[in-house]
Amino acid sequence: MARYALTIFLSAFLLFQVQPLIGKFILPWFGGSPAVWTTCMLFFQVVLMAGYSYAHLITSKLAPRAQTAGHILLLLVSLAFLPIAPDAEVWKPADSRTPIIGILSLLTFTIGLPYFLLSSTGPLLQESFRRETGRTPYRLYSLSNIGSLLALLTYPFLFEPQLTLRVQILLWSSSYGLFVLLCCWSAFGLARPAFAGAGAASEPIEAGPPPSARDVALWLALAACGSAMLLATTNQLCMEVSSVPFLWIVPLAIYLFTFIICFDHERWYHRGVFLVLLAAAVLLACYALSQGNGMRLWQQLLIYSATLWVCCMVCHGELAHSKPAPRYATLFYLMVAAGGAVGGILVALVAPLVLRDFWEYQIGLILTVILAAVSTLASSGARAGGVPRLAWIAASIVGVSAGFAIGVGVGLPGDDNSGEKNLETTRNFYGVLRVNELDEVYGDNGPKRELIHGRIQHGFQYLDRKLRLWPTTYYGHSSGVGLAIDHHPRRANPDPDQRTLRIGVVGLGCGTLATYGNAGDYVCFYEINPEVIRISDEYFTYRQDTAAEVEVILGDARIEMERQKAEGKLQRFDVLAIDAFSSDSIPMHLLTKQCVELYREHLKPDGLLCIHISNRFLDLGGVVAGIAEAVGCKCVFIDTDSDDAKGTDHTTWAILTTNEEFLNTPEVTGAILSSKEHNEQKIIWTDDYGSLWQVLEK
Repeated sequence: MARYALTIFLSAFLLFQVQPLIGKFILPWFGGSPAVWTTCMLFFQVVLMAGYSYAHLITSKLAPRAQTAGHILLLLVSLAFLPIAPDAEVWKPADSRTPIIGILSLLTFTIGLPYFLLSSTGPLLQESFRRETGRTPYRLYSLSNIGSLLALLTYPFLFEPQLTLRVQILLWSSSYGLFVLLCCWSAFGLARPAFAGAGAASEPIEAGPPPSARDVALWLALAACGSAMLLATTNQLCMEVSSVPFLWIVPLAIYLFTFIICFDHERWYHRGVFLVLLAAAVLLACYALSQGNGMRLWQQLLIYSATLWVCCMVCHGELAHSKPAPRYATLFYLMVAAGGAVGGILVALVAPLVLRDFWEYQIGLILTVILAAVSTLASSGARAGGVPRLAWIAASIVGVSAGFAIGVGVGLPGDDNSGEKNLETTRNFYGVLRVNELDEVYGDNGPKRELIHGRIQHGFQYLDRKLRLWPTTYYGHSSGVGLAIDHHPRRANPDPDQRTLRIGVVGLGCGTLATYGNAGDYVCFYEINPEVIRISDEYFTYRQDTAAEVEVILGDARIEMERQKAEGKLQRFDVLAIDAFSSDSIPMHLLTKQCVELYREHLKPDGLLCIHISNRFLDLGGVVAGIAEAVGCKCVFIDTDSDDAKGTDHTTWAILTTNEEFLNTPEVTGAILSSKEHNEQKIIWTDDYGSLWQVLEK
């Protein structure tokens, strides 16, 4: 028992610890989008299914000795993949147009075979244990889930904050070598003949009929629904905060925990109780969706996590109730893994192609309650008096919950503002974009056109020709970036040829900052999302109306700046503005010490680095202040109130510079927050370390 338990536990631990590890490693290469993790999860689920398929096929088709020899050979070959750190020169993308293909290819050729063999270990050794001892292996399945859960919980609280990524990779790779040795120790169980009879102390294998096609279809559907809810919930959280391991791990840990308790013993899942909880959870989640930006982060995290827990308890509880006799366990695991892969494909690949908006979460809620009712009806059967009472209860829950979910969750994907006309809604790997036209109801400036990314306005433009060049939203003349451009010392130079500026902007949006460009100026936008560029061209005129020369570079700003530096083409910006948020999610790789050092290399010695740090959930001031001190810059904060008459919003910008002349300008000095108004604990994020806990709004 010990060799099986230890090997299965270690394989499960490594299987799930490599997920956030490799996800965090490659996240900066693909723009820091939440879809990076969704695509990684798709890979993990598909390879998990492949591993379970392999285990099912070799245990049912090959002789024990052939199984052992073939599996040990693959294990030895997989050692060639170590260490698992991807080579940046090979895998860092040069084009942001096909990120999904790039991510899947990278993962396949760096961790593909080790992950495949880790995923096959659980079902393979459980079948070996059943054959060797004649005992049921389902407790070992629960043990593997405990190992997986422990890996997830220790990563954000132990490994991530204490170890660099390189050390984590070396530690994981060494542990994988130990896993290969343990597999070889356990392998002689595979070569033993099938169990012919156990002693008195053994637990006899339960006999049972083979699963029907209906059973297999139900396993597949329940597993797919649980997987889809996992990924949809993760997307919902990451799009509003940041794509970081902690927000990946919380939903995944909940998902695994429900597997553990449901397969430990059937007493943990009581169908009647959880059907009622499911109805309550769906209604609560739809309430959170309808509130949108009005809810605090902890409230959203609590509601979405509780809803995911109930949904997964229902899906996995019904799976546990319908599991077959142990002799069909590998087929059962295969269908569970296949369902997980189907759920991943639906959320990561199908939904962005067929859904214009982020509706998979609401659809997942509806499918969960429908499957709960179907499974209840299938297991209850008919009685003499008709359909059992529990089935009627389930049907009622489906009617109420699904109806409410459709009405509130899907029917109202956005705010229903008076006078708002949607011109376009589009979606791709980087999120959902909406262009709306509104009759101005908050001032006398007339109609306007706005760009919405997720739930956050990313700029708007007045349609009146006299107002089209007003810098609106977060970019007014009194904002930090507005002051930086208007009052840069070069602007006061009496020589017209010396008054021109080179302005860089990370994040295009509507292109609002182009309005600050004068004749002779150069304005360069970096934008990773090709759809943002198209929309900016088609619906907004900021870039066309400016007198400056404007260039838009497609790609992740950091990767493009690194490429320019390698080619000896430093931009020498006078002002560089960092405003690359999508919804309220921040790409953390653009706020690290190494990245700020790269920004400064592209700035002139007296250049101004402006970082937009407005955020509903995160206080980024301490991070910016800490990095500024580490790189030898002064850091000041400029906070601006909203002004409806000018079309500007409340916003906070940090300016990093050594330009004392600019800092002593009266207009700037009067706008800078005092140290008491912005007293921040200084934090330094690096490419190897960054913790969301440090910057959560209290």
